[in-house]
This record gives sequence, structure tokens and C-alpha cells, in this order.
Amino acid sequence: MAKVLIVGAGAAGLMAAGAAVRQGHQVTVLEHMDKPAQKILVTGKGRCNVTNDCTAEEFLHHVRTNPRFLFSSLGAFPPAKTMELFESLGVELKVERGRRVFPVSDKAEEIRQALLRYAQDAELVHDGARKLLLEELPPEAEEAPAVPENPRHPKKKKVGPALRCIGVRGTSGREYRADAVLVATGGVSYPTTGSTGDGYKLARQAGHTLVEPVPSLVSLVSHDPDCKKMMGLALKNVTLTLFEDGKGIFEEQGEMLFTHFGISGPLTLSASSHLGDMKKHKYHAEIDLKPALDEQMLDKRLLSDFEKHANSDYCNVLGTLLPQKMIDEFIDRSGIPPHEKVHDITRAQRETIRTLLKRWTVDIAAPMPVENAIITSGGVKVGEIDPKTMASKKVGGLYFAGEMIDVDAYTGGYNLQIAWATGKAAGEAAADALLAEQGAY
Repeated sequence: MAKVLIVGAGAAGLMAAGAAVRQGHQVTVLEHMDKPAQKILVTGKGRCNVTNDCTAEEFLHHVRTNPRFLFSSLGAFPPAKTMELFESLGVELKVERGRRVFPVSDKAEEIRQALLRYAQDAELVHDGARKLLLEELPPEAEEAPAVPENPRHPKKKKVGPALRCIGVRGTSGREYRADAVLVATGGVSYPTTGSTGDGYKLARQAGHTLVEPVPSLVSLVSHDPDCKKMMGLALKNVTLTLFEDGKGIFEEQGEMLFTHFGISGPLTLSASSHLGDMKKHKYHAEIDLKPALDEQMLDKRLLSDFEKHANSDYCNVLGTLLPQKMIDEFIDRSGIPPHEKVHDITRAQRETIRTLLKRWTVDIAAPMPVENAIITSGGVKVGEIDPKTMASKKVGGLYFAGEMIDVDAYTGGYNLQIAWATGKAAGEAAADALLAEQGAY
């Protein structure tokens, strides 16, 4: 029996632990928080959006960064298998709008408990990881080629890792020796749940390149005073377009929310992942409040409404077009006196109304801090990780899984599915590698 050591008892780490123990090896999981898998409790607004009920091919269209890296792991463990696994663990699931999958109970704790049951045969130790224990590997003996090489076209020799990971030194000072080490510590979002970026330090120690971690799926700060005035207003079935230096870079229909600091909600979170360097570019969002109507159809709608309410005040007729909480700000932006009679509204004023309905603008000053982000974009460079096994290409016996890899997706259960798929791939591969090594002796 060989030893597998997993650093981090989150979604990816516990999935890896459950997969590894089923291969018959001794598995130890290090977790520096008092309670494992705390981040699961805040996903899906406390309900846990487990995955998305789509095919692996459809899934990849929703992966923003490095989707090709997930071909193998997602192909082996697609959303359907995730749903099957949690149902086998006693969780009844339901599919909601956008094919988002939730537990019927609407309680993230149920998913957490199911995951702990899946990994129950692993030893859970309350400790963090301060340093990887590495040892040099002896150089591989060169085999004589079966056919003499052409000196003009010599073959490139494959160079394997020069180091092997044999364990970690915990924050307690204790050393944990293992035959395989898997790092699944998450990113730096929601640090109160345990994601403090410790895994990045371990990856750097192993010689890995890190793509700078930045907030993704995060609310956006705006200096627009209208946002604060409309705080709490949720808009449904609107289209949000994000502009970078006047060029549209993201567009999607769905739901969003005005807050005291700017905008939030699913559309905003997805748009945030497209932000670049805020020092180099200017950003603003445009909201189409009537996406089902083009300009011509909307004009006909306005003419019809104005004809029906010709003797009404302008402020009173807007209730047929807008949520009540938006009317005062809409009137201010239109520049039309609130008590102007509808029959006196000019063609130019009607055009102003139409423009506001189709292109309500919000300036974007900055994303909220990474601590407030749902996930972290960036992490260990995917070119340095085997996409089938999640094994490090730089250090033998070292594996990565979950959010600390430079792969991220939009909202809708996609990011948790990435954690499940990469965690399972890493856990099984680590165990399989150990079995292969044992068979060699």
C-alpha cells in the first residue's frame, strides 16, 4: 500500500481523495481550516450549483481560459457522471434555468456532507503545507538506439523531471512523507473559507510558472450615482454588453443587479472575466432593457403606449416600460419634465427614450477586490501540467487540481465541474502511477 498526500480539503481535494482511496491506497488530506470544504457552502448563494447539465462539448464553450486543457479530464468525468456520483451518495438533484444543477434541498451543506462521505476512508489532518519535500532523481540511463542516428538530424532527447516530491512540511513543522503529492488549495478568492493562495507558493517552489491570479466572476464598481439610487433593483431578461475602449467584448442576456457600489448579478459576474488592465483601458457597460424588441419595434411600442395614455403625465406612463425603482433616474437622464403630457412629447424626445431603453450606460471603475470574487483567474500554467493526469511536468510525484490551475469558466456550475473533473483525474492518476510503480518491482 502506497501513500497519497493531498493538500487542501476543498471540492477538488476531496474528490481526489475519494477517487484515490478507491484504488486501495492510503490517503491523507491536509486542511488548515477547522472545517473542510467551507467554500462549497458559499457557492450558488448557499445552495451550491453542483454542475451544469450539458454535454462535455457544450461545457467547453463556457470555459473562458484554456478550454482545450480540459478535453481529457472532462471527457472522462463529464457533468452527467458528476450528477450520477452525487445521487449515488444520497443527494437528490434538480435542474433549473440555464441547466444549472442544485440539490433539491437547496442546501450546500448536503453537497459538502456527501463529498465528505465520498472521501471518508481518507485521513483528514488539521494542518497546512509550508514547503514541498523534494529530492533529486538519478539521471536516466540512456538506451542504445535500435537504429543508428543520423548525425545531421539527431533526435531530441526527452528530458524527464530532475526532482521528485516525497511529501510536505506542514505549518505545524511536522513532515508528511508520501509517494505522491496532490496540491488542491484553491485560488485567493473568499480567503475566509481557506483560499489563501498557499498552493501558489508550493508551485513556485517546484519551479512552476504562475499566470498572475486576478479576480474573476466578481461584481463591478461604478462611480455612476444612479447605481446607488437604484440599489437592490434586479433586472431580468436584459442584455448586458461590456465595452473596452468603445469596442464590445462581451454580450449576454440574463439577470443583473444594481448595488450601492455598482452592479452585480450573473451577467455582471460573467462580464467581469473579460476585464483587462484597468490602467490601460476604459470600460463601460450598456444595458438593453428591451432585448426582445429592435429599434423599430420598440418605437411602435412607444407610439402605441403614448397614444393610449395621451393625456397622462410622462412620469406616469413609464410604469408600463420600467421597474418602479428605475423611473426617477430614467426621467433625469431623459431630460424630459416628469409632468409633461405624453401628447406633447416630440419625436426627438421619443428617440431619447428609445435610446435609453436600448442602451442604458454604466461606467466601470474597477472590479471588486479578489477577496470578493467567486473564483480566481490565473494560476499554474497549463503547459506545465499533463492534461490527462494533472501531473507536474517539472517534478515527479507532484499533481495539481482545481482552481489553482489556470482554467476558469463562466457562472452556471462550470467552475465546480472543473474542480470535480480535475480532482478525479488527479486522484486516480496518482494512485494508478503508484500501482504501476509497485508492479515494476
